[in-house]
Parts: sequence; structure tokens; C-alpha cells
Amino acid sequence: MITTTPWRGRKGSRGLTLVELLIASSLTGLVLAGVLSMFLFLGRTGANVANYADMETQARLALERFGQDARQAGGITWNSANSVTLHVNGADIFYTYNPVARTFSRSVGAVTTVLVEGVTDEFSFTGYTIGGTKVEYDLSTAAGRTSASGVTKQLQIYFKASRTDATVARATNTVLSARFILRNKRVTA
Repeated sequence: MITTTPWRGRKGSRGLTLVELLIASSLTGLVLAGVLSMFLFLGRTGANVANYADMETQARLALERFGQDARQAGGITWNSANSVTLHVNGADIFYTYNPVARTFSRSVGAVTTVLVEGVTDEFSFTGYTIGGTKVEYDLSTAAGRTSASGVTKQLQIYFKASRTDATVARATNTVLSARFILRNKRVTA
């Protein structure tokens, strides 16, 4: 036997009206848009943090390596404003900034190691005398480089590095090292 239930009107219905359905879908869309924008924001922030961490790590390791060599150096030769040679225990160690490749590197013999990548156009070595006065010679001339090499007792590095990805803004890191004293170099005041 088949029984039918009579229709009881609005009171017994369990469906949604069109207005209720539109309001529910609008609220769901707003919540999903908020979740998606938060997800994108967190992804970009994570990529930026990774860029900063990479630049900090490279800068720290480069300065540690440079500092070790500088403190042990018995002499220095200025090759240009962007390149110096440290004379350490009979070996010549070249530190060079390459503006085309945007790198700061260390070379010993035929082995070159890139210490920092993504260096911007802002890079400088600064030499100081034994008394702490800045070395002010024209490094574009051989005579200026020779004079600077003779009086430099302390050395400092300044550079900016930057990283960028397709989805994040450019991250920049400015590095100014301490003055590294060439302990083994004899210089009189």
C-alpha cells in the first residue's frame, strides 16, 4: 500500500529560498576570498623571509672568511677600487667584486669561490691607516694603488645585495663590516 503525505505549505518545507541561497553563497565567497588572500600573503612573506635569510647567510659567511684572511694577512695589494690581494702565509688571496656578474668572490690560485651573489652597484673596499684615518688615494692609477697598499692597516667592506622573485618584491640587504686589522702587516705611524 502506498501512502501520500499531504502538502502542508511553508511550515513543513525544508528547502532554501533564493534569497537565503544568495546570502549564503555570498558569505562563503567572502570567506574563501579572505582565506585565499591570506594564503597568498603568507606565501609571499615566506619567500621574502627566505631571500633575506639567504642573503644574511651569504654575507655572514663571506665576512667570516674575509676576516680570517685579513687578520692573518702580512700584506695587501690594491688591484683596483673593487679588488684587493691579501698576502697570507705566502699565498695570494684575491677578493674581487664583479659588477657585471654582480658577485663578490675569493680566488686562491685557480680556484674561485663566489661568496655573495646578487650584489648591487653599491660595493666598496675602504682602507684605513694604522691611526684610523681613511686611505684617500686614487686607486685608478698605479702610483695611487702602490701608495694605498703601503699605508693600509685596516680594511672594511660595504655592499648591498638584493634578491627578487616573480611573485615577491625586491628584498635588499645592506652590509657594512667591521674594520679588519691586518695584524701581521708592519706599518709605522
